[in-house]
Formats: sequence, C-alpha cells, structure tokens
Amino acid sequence: MPPSESEKRYSFDRPGNYRIRVEGFLDKKWSARLGGLRITAIKAGDQKSVTVLEGQVRDQAELTGVLNALYQCHLTLLSVEHLNSD
Repeated sequence: MPPSESEKRYSFDRPGNYRIRVEGFLDKKWSARLGGLRITAIKAGDQKSVTVLEGQVRDQAELTGVLNALYQCHLTLLSVEHLNSD
C-alpha cells in the first residue's frame, strides 16, 4: 500500500523539484547563482512584486544555499513548496 500524504517521506540527499516564492523583484540573471532555477516576477496592480523560483534542486544542501542567497538579497520568503519529483 502506498504511503498516505501524512506518511510521505522526503529524501534529503536526492534531487527534488521546488517552488519558492519571495516578496520583491529578482532579475532573471540571478538564475545561475540560484542553482539554475527559473525566475518569474509577478506584479499585480498596486500590490508588491512577487518573484517565483521553480526547478530542480540537487539536495537539501543546495536548497539551503538558495535560501541563504535570497536572505542575503533581503527578500522576504513567502513559501517553499516541494513539488512532485516525477
């Protein structure tokens, strides 16, 4: 029987697909520094800009590096979502 959603285990030493959302604008040229993640900036009317980074991260160490780089850019972290690894 496959594990239920509450029993799902995430591996820290394998690649995984992630979607990271931060408040603020991040230029696409940062992609190489952030592990090659796709960068999409969204601005809706008078609301603040939101940048979405999406793609595969090699392991949790690389994910930590990406999050540290965003922190150093003073961007507010809104969410980190682990997507299906398939």
